[in-house]
Amino acid sequence: MNDKSALLNQLRIDRSSAPPPADRGWLKWVGLALVLALLAGLGAWWLSRPSGVPVKVATAQALKGAGGGAAAGTSLLDASGYVVARRQATVAAKITGKVTEVLIEEGRHVKAGDVIGRLDDTNIRASYDQATAQLRYAQATLAEVRVQLGNAERNYKRVQGLVAEHYVSESDLDTARTNYDNLTAQLATSQSNVKVAQEGVQVAQRNLDDTVVRAPFDGVVTTKDAQPGEMVSPISAGGGFTRTGMGTIVDMDSLEVEVDVNESFINRVHPDQPATVRLNAYTDWEIPAYVIAVIPTADRSKATVKVRVGFKAKDPRILPEMGARVAFLSEAAPEAAGAPPPRPGVLVPPEAVQASGSNNSDAGVVYVIRGDETVERRAVRLGARNSDGQTIVSGLSGGERVAIGDFARLTDGAKIKVQQ
Repeated sequence: MNDKSALLNQLRIDRSSAPPPADRGWLKWVGLALVLALLAGLGAWWLSRPSGVPVKVATAQALKGAGGGAAAGTSLLDASGYVVARRQATVAAKITGKVTEVLIEEGRHVKAGDVIGRLDDTNIRASYDQATAQLRYAQATLAEVRVQLGNAERNYKRVQGLVAEHYVSESDLDTARTNYDNLTAQLATSQSNVKVAQEGVQVAQRNLDDTVVRAPFDGVVTTKDAQPGEMVSPISAGGGFTRTGMGTIVDMDSLEVEVDVNESFINRVHPDQPATVRLNAYTDWEIPAYVIAVIPTADRSKATVKVRVGFKAKDPRILPEMGARVAFLSEAAPEAAGAPPPRPGVLVPPEAVQASGSNNSDAGVVYVIRGDETVERRAVRLGARNSDGQTIVSGLSGGERVAIGDFARLTDGAKIKVQQ
């Protein structure tokens, strides 16, 4: 037993001689230093973060001699639109038929009445020949009745003379008169038959003429829509090879420009007002024009009013559906004696101007930059707006800087952050 106790004592671990545990306190200090460094970085970012409304800067450019539209020929408003033809037609026959001949090509000039195509007229020509034959038969019948009536008239007069001499009886006179009256009625019927046959021939002739398609007016062919062998139906658009017309003809003398003008600026446009047109295809070509009419209705979806602008000079380079930009010009106004010269305006980007919200379409608001930190809200009077920018007639001077940014966040005296 003592031996077993001695053996167990030999296997027991002596903890009094074990080494002390390692000191891990330095890890806490390292973690604390990292947290402090992170907090210091967040504080520095918070203190150095950009403050104020981010804006871009635009400088007002002075315009020499550009007032608020008092000078003649100054652009009051610019608008974009398209060249359209007031007179154009998709030419088709009045009947449905198969095309046998097409005599037009795109770009060809045609005169009113020129034949541009033909339809198959086999059945219609047969009907015309039948109507002509019926007319000839009616005319022959009429001629026969006239001969018989002449003979009956002579016989009636002869019997009258014989009755007076008592050579024939009264019954023979009645027979001769009845025969004469009968042929007179047949003559009237034959004349009516001839007239009906003549009308039938005219109808057949018109149907035959309908197989020939002619140009309704002078113009230029812009599209060729049918080919020989296709069916043309003017009353419905079918599938396959069925067409509604043979081609489209445009009267080039009826070309004009249609533009949509914002209803807020429509008070600057009136009929007979001078204007200029620049085609997108010829940007350096300024075409004299004038306002034909302001269409008296507005488009509620776009808040615009359509304006028709006519060309003062025709040119073959002007084509339908071309994009165009119209500048509506001011007219010369009488100058009052001793009146001061018009104040020059300035030009700024359109996005630097905010609508004033009033009923005055000439009023606007800009935010002028003071120093580099704040803005001043300023009311201005607007002039013409075109591709170069927005003209400001009064309220802003050349060289002043204006802010471009979120107008919902800009107020008078608001702090800003200038962005490059």
